[in-house]
Amino acid sequence: MPAAPEQLRARHPATLVRALTGSLAVGLTLLLASGAQSTADGLTADVAEGTGRMPWALGSPTGVVAAAALLVLPLAYAAGRVARRAHRGLAEGVAAAVLAYGLSLALDAALIHLDVLRGEHGGDAVYGHLAPVLAFLTTTGALRQPRWRTALAGVLAVAGLSGLATGHATPLSLVLALLLGWTAGHATGYALGAPLCHPSRAQLLLALVQAGARPEQARRVAPGRYFVTQLDGLPDLDVLVLDQRAQASGWPGRLWRLLRLRAELTPKGLRPLRTGLEHEALLAYAVTAAGVRTQQLAATTGLGPDSALVAYHHVPGRTLADFAEYRGDTGSEGDDGLLTDAWEQVRLLQRRRIAHRALSPETVLVGPGGQVHLVGLAEGEIAAGELQLRLDVAGMLSTLALHFGAERAVRTGAEVLGKHALCSALPLLQPIALAPATRSALRSHPELLGAVRESVLRDEPKAEFQPVRLERLRPRTLLTVGAGVLAGFLLLNSLFGSKLNPVRALAGADPFWLGLAVLAYLLSYLAATCGFVGFVPERLRFGRAAAVQVSGSFAKLVSPGGVGGVALNTRFLQCSGIPTGQALSSVGAGQLAGLVLHLLQLAFFATLLGQAPAADGALPSAGVLAVTGAAGSTLALVAVAVPWVRRRVAGLLRPLRAEVLPRLLDLAQQPGKLALGVAGQLGVSLAFVACLYCCAAAVGQHLSFVAVAVAFLAGNAIGSAAPTPGGAGAVDYLLLEGLVRTTGMDRGAALAAVTLFRMLTFLAPVLPGWAAFAWLQRRRAI
Repeated sequence: MPAAPEQLRARHPATLVRALTGSLAVGLTLLLASGAQSTADGLTADVAEGTGRMPWALGSPTGVVAAAALLVLPLAYAAGRVARRAHRGLAEGVAAAVLAYGLSLALDAALIHLDVLRGEHGGDAVYGHLAPVLAFLTTTGALRQPRWRTALAGVLAVAGLSGLATGHATPLSLVLALLLGWTAGHATGYALGAPLCHPSRAQLLLALVQAGARPEQARRVAPGRYFVTQLDGLPDLDVLVLDQRAQASGWPGRLWRLLRLRAELTPKGLRPLRTGLEHEALLAYAVTAAGVRTQQLAATTGLGPDSALVAYHHVPGRTLADFAEYRGDTGSEGDDGLLTDAWEQVRLLQRRRIAHRALSPETVLVGPGGQVHLVGLAEGEIAAGELQLRLDVAGMLSTLALHFGAERAVRTGAEVLGKHALCSALPLLQPIALAPATRSALRSHPELLGAVRESVLRDEPKAEFQPVRLERLRPRTLLTVGAGVLAGFLLLNSLFGSKLNPVRALAGADPFWLGLAVLAYLLSYLAATCGFVGFVPERLRFGRAAAVQVSGSFAKLVSPGGVGGVALNTRFLQCSGIPTGQALSSVGAGQLAGLVLHLLQLAFFATLLGQAPAADGALPSAGVLAVTGAAGSTLALVAVAVPWVRRRVAGLLRPLRAEVLPRLLDLAQQPGKLALGVAGQLGVSLAFVACLYCCAAAVGQHLSFVAVAVAFLAGNAIGSAAPTPGGAGAVDYLLLEGLVRTTGMDRGAALAAVTLFRMLTFLAPVLPGWAAFAWLQRRRAI
């Protein structure tokens, strides 16, 4: 009798993503129920009015039938599975049902005071008996079968309508029940793992026979990998079993690379089993047709619904990872012929524009006669882009340098590919761009990449290459963003506690004033574009310049203060053909003019506010202003009188005098442009003031425009200096204090206005800013 198949479990990342999505949806539903109670009450009232017109027969009698159907449906499915001896997953389904029911009871007890979730007859906050049924059928895979999916949808619909008609359920309690069931089902499926049947050796040999091979015996050499000998002297086979477990292995690392790196550097993600099989077979044929030495494809076949196999002809030999550790150029194994042969295989791949994407010591195999074979091509790509081809050159450079030295790797690579190809790969010689095995080996030789660069540049000292940014997001950036947002939230929450409710502030906002606030914020982009273009003497494309200002909304989320916007503007000017020095001068001139105009506006509005009767106590007293002025004058005199201070100040101002001022003199020859720039810089601040004023009006606070202007101009000027993304935390606190002091408004109302303002100007534009950033990148405008 054939051996029983090995029982394994797979935790597929898609299941975890669904569980996390369901948890997020549950949280949003609870947030809606607690923060927008008027909206939820209105929805409940509308549904109650509609169900009140339903016939009596759809009430209690239908409820009894639906309750019976909810009990019978999972039992019928379980009985059918047992009858077919396909009982895998039933125990996990029961565990999911218990979890869903427990969560329903816990939420019902925790939300006892939230009446918006309870029906008019005091039903449960979660219409809980739906959740266990949905969790059971989700975990056991019934939802993948159309017949059972249709039956479940019908039963849930009837049960939900009955609950609404009898007043024992509300729309939100039904939504919570369904989300809890769906989430519990996927969470259990991921935690326990989906059972799958790994093929036995007998099944493996039988599948190979059906594919035309002549297997004799199979020996397992690694999880999912077998060495198979054949009869009649046929070549031995290396067999790779593809199943859900193999697909899901290593997914956290792939997900992290997907988030962190640019799209060209990341793998294509989790492919369906059939798609992965087809991709690997197509790539093997393409590489063989290109003349590259690799393992030839022998067979591909399915092993059931959960797995398949790919068989390659075995190539005896050893990989570079098995070579002796590199000990210098004179002590490494092999001769230049081996290195030249390795580069020749890369050249053949590049000629057909095939990217290996995983060149490392483990994928360069030295076979009989010292011939190099490139293996491990599963992640490769056909019709690859220029960046992927350059990455392969960088991967082979670092791989050969690890075992044969930087000098030999560079010399042989230049002989085969040419010096220009090696120079183009220099910007990609970064550990993050290399294969995991190469990165691991480089930890013992941290100086090696530097040695490779020196060897390339020694022959081509004037080599020019375009720098490449490989990271989409850096860990330090993520930590900075998270820390800044958390610090700001904790600061405001410690000051105001339960009053901090952005959802309630947005839900209760006046639509008319909210629309005006959005319009004012959109006008700030137009003003920012005019302020940017006006300080550049050269002609720019206005549409792309506007897109750069929009993308700044994304950049400020990952950089402190205005650093991200300055970098984007400078990069845009460079890509527009303006030399770096002139680009920096234009951006610096605009920033200087903006700072001066900002301070002038602050002084102007502060003067107006000081003359207003309502300004008593809002501004510092005359004595305080006199002391501040005297202190400033004293510091200025010290700066002029003390030599080392004077030299230090002169050094700091030298770039301003040498670069920015000449640029302003050039702009003076174009008064129209200069006027556009000044008007734009003025308009940016006024647009933000108008947006804050409209946000205050949207929450019912009609204030003095002058007082709001002073609060914004002062708070934004000081808060933007904080080393957090967009001044998060500091700007919020200073705007809040400024509104309270200059307008005398209630602190809770000021918090609502500032929360609404920051949601419109800091959080909402992030996605449009990212879209503009990606659009500009695709067009090589930044």
